[in-house]
Amino acid sequence: MIMSLFEEYKRYETRRQFFARGKNALGYAALASLLGPALRLWGEESAAGPGLPHFPPRAKRIIYLHMVGGPSQMDLYDYKPVMQEWYDKDLPDSVRMGQRLTTMTSGQKRFPVAPSKYRFKPAGQCGLWMNDELLPWTRKCVDDMAFIRSMHTEAINHEPAICHMQTGNMISGRPCIGSWVSYGLGSLNQNLPTFVVLVAEPSNKEQFQAISARLWSSGFLSGEHAGVSFRSQGDPILFINNPAGLPTDLRRKQLDGLNALNEIAYKKVGDPETHTRIQQFEMAFRMQASVPELMSVEKESEETYKLYGDDAKKPGTFAFTCLLARRLVERGVRFVQIYHNNWDHHSNVGGRMPSQCKDVDQATYGLINDLKRRGLLDSTLIIWGGEFGRTIYSQGGLSKDNYGRDHHPRCFTMWMAGGGVKGGTIYGQTDDFSYNIVENPVHVRDFHATILHLLGIDHRRFSTKWQGLDVRLTGVEEAHVVKDLLA
Repeated sequence: MIMSLFEEYKRYETRRQFFARGKNALGYAALASLLGPALRLWGEESAAGPGLPHFPPRAKRIIYLHMVGGPSQMDLYDYKPVMQEWYDKDLPDSVRMGQRLTTMTSGQKRFPVAPSKYRFKPAGQCGLWMNDELLPWTRKCVDDMAFIRSMHTEAINHEPAICHMQTGNMISGRPCIGSWVSYGLGSLNQNLPTFVVLVAEPSNKEQFQAISARLWSSGFLSGEHAGVSFRSQGDPILFINNPAGLPTDLRRKQLDGLNALNEIAYKKVGDPETHTRIQQFEMAFRMQASVPELMSVEKESEETYKLYGDDAKKPGTFAFTCLLARRLVERGVRFVQIYHNNWDHHSNVGGRMPSQCKDVDQATYGLINDLKRRGLLDSTLIIWGGEFGRTIYSQGGLSKDNYGRDHHPRCFTMWMAGGGVKGGTIYGQTDDFSYNIVENPVHVRDFHATILHLLGIDHRRFSTKWQGLDVRLTGVEEAHVVKDLLA
């Protein structure tokens, strides 16, 4: 067997040569032990190994606003004036093209077209035609946003669709995008989680869509990369505080003893999740000091509350969670996920859409402008959207003032702002029925590839070993970065 030059060099290198070559190693080791945490915070090292980010990032952190249920694109951002002439006429078979339907409308004898009842006007310098009645605040900042009106997915029901949007796969058990970001880029702080989840409470509660911790799971990645859910009311994290009568110094001794036992268990079993538990206990201990300060939103100025609106003073509201999201990223949280429920408008669009939009309208405006005035918008990517869109035909009864809409995976609208996004962009186009994409389709995996790109990550080179495979967020099918969205 021919020995490689490197192996030969190692074999014949003398002890004197080794120590001469490594004369500075002790100093480097000492410096690394002192600055190790700081080096990780600077991004010199990642959980996935050296080399990340692959190129200079435009965004350092993400705030993802997920509208659970699937907002109606033609009632918000995808203006279809021709549909006024189609009121109560049947959707042509040439448009539907045999698309499979949910069981909620597959039995209907007719598919009557339901034009949007809301007034639309152009907004901003980009001239986006959008809902003028329900989104008066959002329209003020459309030139900061990039709209994708040609999103599409294969999932037609909520559970697989939300799972697909959050994890890149319709089957649960995979890491969500927040966990991938945590795994790849690591933490920007030492005293708060890398990935935080907030569930906002909508003012209208007609129809909640089920969501669970599966959506912020780390899947087959280490448990330390899972999202940490903050509660909207009461203690933000259960059991974060010490029990009555237990002083901090005694809690510290308890943790030291527990960590020692965990180290013994690790040496015996070798399970890496043991170290994850140690890190979680240590993080919880540090959070006992950092979380109360984080949650002290009453210290915010009146000027800030005017940005977000009066609801920002009410814990649990979408406005409150947006304000809290700004405080989280300001303190170094890498990924903040906000869920806002009740966008599943199978009926009563006229009654429910106003309250849904009121919940998010000024709060969204406030978040964008609050980040902007603090110099954080350029490095913070904001994402808004649901898991699919809604149908142009009505589900159930139809009148000029009210109607319902079924799930529609073929096209829907999402937007991004900040963090390297080209503001004022309108990308993609749908047909007159907002039913099929006619220009620049964007699949969920393309969307994920674009998000990773903004973070400085090449999605094709970002993977982890699982069950003998190199698994990626964007999967095995080809995914494209949507470069027209990039500043």
